[in-house]
Amino acid sequence: MLQPMASGVCSTMAQALGEDLVQPGELQDDSSSLGSDSELSGPGPYRQADRYGFIGGSSAEPGPGHPPADLIRQREMKWVEMTSHWEKTMSRRYKKVKMQCRKGIPSALRARCWPLLCGAHVCQQNSRDTYQELAEAPGDPQWMETIGRDLHRQFPLHEMFVSPQGHGQQGLLQVLKAYTLYRPEQGYCQAQGPVAAVLLMYLPPEEAFWCLVQICEVYLPGYYGPHMEGVRLDAEVFTALLRRLLPRVHKHLQQVGVGPLLYLPEWFLCLFARSLPFPTVLRVWDAFLSEGVKVLFRVGLTLVRLALGTTEQRLACPGLLETLGALRAIPPTQLQEEVFMPQVHSVALSEQDLQREIKAQLAQLPASASGPPPRPQARLPGAQAIFEAQQLAGTRGATRPEVPRIVVQPPEEPRPPRRKPQTRGKTFHGLLTRSRAPRIESPARSHRGSTSSLDTRF
Repeated sequence: MLQPMASGVCSTMAQALGEDLVQPGELQDDSSSLGSDSELSGPGPYRQADRYGFIGGSSAEPGPGHPPADLIRQREMKWVEMTSHWEKTMSRRYKKVKMQCRKGIPSALRARCWPLLCGAHVCQQNSRDTYQELAEAPGDPQWMETIGRDLHRQFPLHEMFVSPQGHGQQGLLQVLKAYTLYRPEQGYCQAQGPVAAVLLMYLPPEEAFWCLVQICEVYLPGYYGPHMEGVRLDAEVFTALLRRLLPRVHKHLQQVGVGPLLYLPEWFLCLFARSLPFPTVLRVWDAFLSEGVKVLFRVGLTLVRLALGTTEQRLACPGLLETLGALRAIPPTQLQEEVFMPQVHSVALSEQDLQREIKAQLAQLPASASGPPPRPQARLPGAQAIFEAQQLAGTRGATRPEVPRIVVQPPEEPRPPRRKPQTRGKTFHGLLTRSRAPRIESPARSHRGSTSSLDTRF
């Protein structure tokens, strides 16, 4: 059952997302998105960046499980064809889009596909000058100071964010500042930094901003506000799913006192950007932007199973600290994209199951809970629902009736009454002959008993 724990959530966030989140000995893999800027200091030689831009990473060359180049080219051609006719593709072939997202969007096309999947391209088209105005406006000094302190913490081992004056950190500052001006009632959440940073690795600042807006307001509403009511609700939902799908693991977590708020917010708020190797992060994002928050629950359940799924693993974690350490120390070989993602997609959790559990937890929500109530109905389950909602909004906007204009026209001049032809006593041939000749005006005669029909006599 949900408890009034907004202050506890905020303190947990400050501890989980602060500088001390990752200790030097906890780095799982050089290709991971984790890192510390202290590793860049000192006289050591400059290390080359890998194919994702991380300095000293081990992903310079594709791994053994990586698809071959020919297969990547085929997938690129499929995505080019689908995105060239996006409305038709989403209307008739969304299942193909979902399956291609599960296989992984080619890196060369993520900049094209991510804004289409989340609907950011429509938001940008409908508000063409909004980001420019927000970027040029002065930010709130309170949020600007907080954002400035967090800039160097976002992927310090990535070549984009190494220099404080580089385009990476400056672009991140502009995107986060723009969001605080766009939604001043929500302000800035520390977990938005890693999300915006990943977007900037593939997108220009304006497109990254609109993708961030869609993630915060459509995919995860109630996550990044001051009360984090969406996170608290999903934490209870995750516990209920653990009880149903992994009952022994759930019992162990209860016995050692590890609640979901001790590990889940770091995963969900940052979209696993600080918890998985970076190639796997990208695959998770591909599926998340396609299928929605259901993917985050599947990833979280998979991580818990990998860390505590066996009896030996649970016996090795007799206390709270050991259990939390196990959740953060899963072997990197088990987190590689080609090994990890098939397990994620095989989790028995459908959208209907998730919605049913959300309704059950909402019914148990105490009336005395502090802060605004969660609004899960504001969350759309993936790219198809977002596309349909934007299509419906566009249709309504296109059929909006125009205000009628009142036009005053001068009155028409009265026309003289039309005279009927005089055909009494005339033959049909003679009438046709006279109709071709020029008309000669003659005084009208009145004939009593005449009819309007032609009187033809032969």
